[in-house]
Amino acid sequence: MGSAAKALHLHWLPSRPVSGIIRSIHSERSIRSPVTIGFAHAELIAVLVAVTGDEPRVMTIRSGNALPSGPFEMGHRTLQSGLREWVQEQTEHPVGYLEQLYTFADRDRNNDIPGGRTISISYLGLVNEQSGAGRPGWHGWYEYFPWEDRRQGRPAVLDEIMARLRSWADADTARRDHRHRRADFTFGLDGGGWNEDLALQRYELLYEAGLVSEAGCGAEANLGRAMFADHRRILATGIARLRAKIKYRPVVFELMPESFTLLRLQRTIEALAGLTLHKQNFRRLIEQQELVEETGGTESETGGRPAKLFRFRHTVLEERALAGTKLPLSRN
Repeated sequence: MGSAAKALHLHWLPSRPVSGIIRSIHSERSIRSPVTIGFAHAELIAVLVAVTGDEPRVMTIRSGNALPSGPFEMGHRTLQSGLREWVQEQTEHPVGYLEQLYTFADRDRNNDIPGGRTISISYLGLVNEQSGAGRPGWHGWYEYFPWEDRRQGRPAVLDEIMARLRSWADADTARRDHRHRRADFTFGLDGGGWNEDLALQRYELLYEAGLVSEAGCGAEANLGRAMFADHRRILATGIARLRAKIKYRPVVFELMPESFTLLRLQRTIEALAGLTLHKQNFRRLIEQQELVEETGGTESETGGRPAKLFRFRHTVLEERALAGTKLPLSRN
């Protein structure tokens, strides 16, 4: 195996052998080179999401510094089949919802392969919260994007962000006004309010302004927790996609246990959106859309009487691939 391929595997792969698309760095027999197309290396990369308690989490490797990834292998019938097999190995639970996110292929996005190009085919996967999301390797996604969590109000870090974006905008006289308008729109300061779906645009603006270490600003000036290469950009892509998706597809049930209270459902959606929802409006819309049904059981919730348990209606489960059924995001 060439030195470039070794560098890729030594830095990225999980620490135990699994069948399928990813091989362990601890067994030289099992290491496989990525598919090479000219000077390009093709790999799969996963944004695997679970919700534990009130926190959305993402599966990581390298102590939280990278997303799990590995070479594309020709042995699987489809990319998704290989990824599903690996996810089940890692979480001891089959992945529920899985969709392709984007193909990242910018030149020099991975400096571990000198003179080559890495083509990363990224996927978003959802796993039930009982699948071990509290284990090492799972990290809260607001560690990486602290400005995205507005459940407790405006994050304090936004003051620093906007001050530094203003300085960046003022540094270019020709584009000053455009930069100010862009910063205000992206961070919800133009009168239009905060748009949770713009998670990727916010990160890309901070990258362009040189305010994250991935852009070369240095660890002392970095905002949020940095990741290897462009993995934080890939994670932001997954967050933005999921936040938009839960508004028109009932994919959130993939993150829920079989039975749940309406409060647990609401808090799961709030965790993903980074926003609080109006309790009564939320419950009214859930009932109107006939998304759930009572199980007949109850569960004790802190500080109150036992709450009814619900499950998603089987018709929703059977028809979840159809557009039109959605979970509401009615803000306070």
